[in-house]
Amino acid sequence: MKVAPDAFIDTVAPIAVLLRIQGSAIFPSVRIAQALLETGSTLHPWNNLVGYKVGGGQPTPYWHGRSVSRTTWEVYDGVRVDGVQSDWRAYDTIADGFRDQDLLFLIPRYDRVRASKTPKEQTVMLQVCGYATDPAYPAKLQSLIAVHDLERYDEEAEERMPMKLEHDWQWNMLGDALDGLYSQGLITDRSWVDKAYKQELTQAELTWLNTILFARKNGVKV
Repeated sequence: MKVAPDAFIDTVAPIAVLLRIQGSAIFPSVRIAQALLETGSTLHPWNNLVGYKVGGGQPTPYWHGRSVSRTTWEVYDGVRVDGVQSDWRAYDTIADGFRDQDLLFLIPRYDRVRASKTPKEQTVMLQVCGYATDPAYPAKLQSLIAVHDLERYDEEAEERMPMKLEHDWQWNMLGDALDGLYSQGLITDRSWVDKAYKQELTQAELTWLNTILFARKNGVKV
């Protein structure tokens, strides 16, 4: 079903953000742009939005062997060839398709995709590592990211990610500090303490807590 780009993004973005928070190497902006490019903002009933072909055909936890056959075009030695028949993986959900793609990106061939530090670099590495044959693939993805302001979803994911502390003792110290503030009544919800001990507290949440604590210490009733 072809939908307006905004409606397509509204469907795909929450999934892309969640997967990034859960550890996906793919920037949400890149994932959404790739889905837009590969489908033309069409929500396929087989839930494959990233052009993932059957390939070797080995089932995974997210792909159970179903496929659909459709024609596409490829670029071979700089020449576009239309009407190429290909078999595409079919999934139960959109999220399954993205998660299956993440499994693909774990192989050494895509090391540079995973190691990319910026969305722009990642769009280039997708083409360099052979995910797409179109030499204009990176430019097309970058254009979609810019036109639809997709990097805002990267920012959302970053804000919702657990803080990156190098050692368990740092998390424990943070938990102890929040536990002490809870005991003194400066924090009224113990769930913040539990999140620190579980290493789930985000930078945005800690910033919010610091603001509340600062206000309360200075006599502001919040």
